[in-house]
Amino acid sequence: MKSRMGPAPKTVDEYLASVPPESRIALQRLRKIIKAAAPDAEEVISYHMPAFRQNGIVVYIAAFRDHCSFFVGSPKVRRQFAAELKPFAAGKGTFHFTPDRPLPARLVTRIVKARVAENAARKSK
Repeated sequence: MKSRMGPAPKTVDEYLASVPPESRIALQRLRKIIKAAAPDAEEVISYHMPAFRQNGIVVYIAAFRDHCSFFVGSPKVRRQFAAELKPFAAGKGTFHFTPDRPLPARLVTRIVKARVAENAARKSK
């Protein structure tokens, strides 16, 4: 959570343990979807948030007081999925969701796969 007290988390599990139960459940669901879409991605903490890295950061997730966020991290991929993400848009590259209004699993899967492919193409250049 944004206003977390104490030391920054070192692992995704530490981060998840520090967020309220409702947000934790929503982020665990998203984590499972991301891991299924990018099984080779490494879980890391970056900017004090859970992130998934494969040839660079794929996506970030985070919990805040009244919502959770999904950070796509790529202008190209954001544009590619802009219409489907519009109901969740909250700023440049940030998409808000709540446990009762989660991001669609198929959409997350497609975004993560697009980011993995984008990172692989960039690395191969």
